[in-house]
Amino acid sequence: MLITPGKLLAKIDTPDDLRNLDQTDLPQVCAELRQFIVDNVSVYGGHFGASLGVVELTVALHYVFNTPDDQLVWDVGHQAYGHKILTGRRDIFHTNRFYKGLSGFPKRKESPYDSFGVGHSSTSISAALGMAVASQLQNNPKRHHIAVIGDGAMTAGLAFEGMNHAGSTEADLLIILNDNCMSIDPNVGALREYLTDITTSPTYNKVKDEVWNLLGKMSNFGKSAQDIVSKIETGLKASLLKQSNLFESLHLRYFGPIDGHDIDHLVSVMNDLKDIPGPKLLHCLTVKGKGYGPAEKDQTKWHAPGLFDKVTGEIKKKIYDKPQPPKYQDVFGHTLVELAEVNEKIVGVTPAMPSGSSMNIMMKAIPDRAFDVGIAEQHAVTFSAGMATQGQVVFCNIYSTFMQRAYDQVIHDVCIQELPVIFCLDRAGFAGADGPTHHGAYDLAFMRCVPNMIVASPMNEQELRNLMFTAQSDTIQDGTQAFTIRYPRGEGVMPNWRTPLEQVEIGKGRKIRDGKDVAILTIGPIGNYAVTACEFLEKESIRPAHYDMRFVKPLDEAMLHEIFQRYDNVITVEDGCLMGGFGSAVVEFMTDHGYVARVKRLGIPDAVIEHGEQIDLHRECGFDPQGIADAVRELIYSKRVVTA
Repeated sequence: MLITPGKLLAKIDTPDDLRNLDQTDLPQVCAELRQFIVDNVSVYGGHFGASLGVVELTVALHYVFNTPDDQLVWDVGHQAYGHKILTGRRDIFHTNRFYKGLSGFPKRKESPYDSFGVGHSSTSISAALGMAVASQLQNNPKRHHIAVIGDGAMTAGLAFEGMNHAGSTEADLLIILNDNCMSIDPNVGALREYLTDITTSPTYNKVKDEVWNLLGKMSNFGKSAQDIVSKIETGLKASLLKQSNLFESLHLRYFGPIDGHDIDHLVSVMNDLKDIPGPKLLHCLTVKGKGYGPAEKDQTKWHAPGLFDKVTGEIKKKIYDKPQPPKYQDVFGHTLVELAEVNEKIVGVTPAMPSGSSMNIMMKAIPDRAFDVGIAEQHAVTFSAGMATQGQVVFCNIYSTFMQRAYDQVIHDVCIQELPVIFCLDRAGFAGADGPTHHGAYDLAFMRCVPNMIVASPMNEQELRNLMFTAQSDTIQDGTQAFTIRYPRGEGVMPNWRTPLEQVEIGKGRKIRDGKDVAILTIGPIGNYAVTACEFLEKESIRPAHYDMRFVKPLDEAMLHEIFQRYDNVITVEDGCLMGGFGSAVVEFMTDHGYVARVKRLGIPDAVIEHGEQIDLHRECGFDPQGIADAVRELIYSKRVVTA
């Protein structure tokens, strides 16, 4: 089902077509663009509220600036659907986030209008500043550089680092602060309160336009007049807000706040800002989900709602005739509350993902012991370490892909200091339609190489509960090791998952089935594929053994000795990177102990794997059930080649 664009939008194949329109046509373009996004996402799915909230901003940016020569950088990028539609991808937009289709985020390989690939938050200012400085070095003073960043992404340290550097330069950089008081969940922290003060100060909002006009008039009289006006402007902002302006203190010229849905005013202001040199920030107020009632009322729910009826607003849910397994994240959330109700030392920490990680379950049940620290993964880890020094049992819950941003803190602040922080890594393995920026491909490799770290992955919901129970036990908490538990996005395999909690012996695996022809060693939920593969092979009179290793560090050495003494053919399976991961650990053990066997490692290769449904990506990488079965057949039936 292809979506038909409105009559004006249908004529816009590039921003040049948009710029050829009269400014009076822009409100209609905005209406048609917003409707096109609603129509597409309701049928095909994807991120929703964020793109609706920046429709006018997107149209104004491409209308005023000469993209792609002028460099436009979107932060995170899930708000860039309108940008993609206006830049030559309208007719294939229905492939967005599908396997082999458009990426859900800006991507340099996809379009020259995507000046910087994004997916993680808070990178836009640093990237755009780098582009601006490069333009200076290349003597290209007419090129403009724009970073569009949300108030949620502004809470991350990287955003402040970029602004701090920008303020010390004369780079032509425009930072647009898209302020809607939301990231995925409502924003938290002092910055949110500061921005609220700016936007609600009636005196400041009354005077700011007069200051703007004064600046415009006096700037015609030369640099000395500009310096005077700049000081007047800064002083007024400070006195009217009863505090210094954060952005001005970083030497960024601050303008706003303005209505981010007034297309005519946006165009006028952006045209003015083009003529003001140096680093500057435009504060725009927007509404996430703007123009679609249900999305405006429940912005978290409509961040990425899935398929829905655009008329009634009903989100379409699959109806099953029998109980279904829960999502791993929900098992984590409910089990954490179950444990915390017994162990009063337990606290939960998440960086801005309470609903995505299900930490919101504890926030509702035990609010004084659950903390959303904002988009600040580094802070989340060191904050957790600080609490651990005082005897708190800390469950620090971070998506695997975002843990990459806090790796130094894991080593420096947790493991070197021998603190028993519990890291629960959600979205381990392939993240699906979010693609390579969100795949949790590397955690097994980068966690297992750190001293004072236990690394485990459960094969099912019961194992997840038991690992969490073990991690908070006195045995671990009185010790010196951090504990990483990683689990995937999506549903598990056990409809009846509320099993009694049992302690797991650290470094102890499980034999799932005995065999004689080959040993299959798995880590984590991907082991369920091996169960299916063994069923395929059993019908062919092939009897593989299957071992769920549970732990990558420490490995179950007793089990590995048994395996290499019994089997000449061994297959390892993981939903993580092959380089340095679980399979590498097994081969290291084999070499260190003098064993010789034919080992086939299945996992994520040394390549960037694009977006798609998880099963499609598993199949592409060869560790879906059929891929595992094929690997067994290859080992058993192929002859070893011996060279003289």
